[in-house]
Amino acid sequence: MKLLCTVLGLALFVIAAVYFLMPADALPSFFPGHETGLARMRYKHGIVSAVIGVVLLAAGQFMGRR
Repeated sequence: MKLLCTVLGLALFVIAAVYFLMPADALPSFFPGHETGLARMRYKHGIVSAVIGVVLLAAGQFMGRR
């Protein structure tokens, strides 16, 4: 379970980076927030995925303690 939380947390950090670095029309089409012709960033989606990533990494650390 610790490994799963850690891997998902890291994956969400990568997704957050994609949201912060790419405009909405350049996002992959399966990402929420993809809109053709929209040149602004989707910061809220990135913030939410980063926060959930931090929570999952913290949960993984908490599970790893004895």
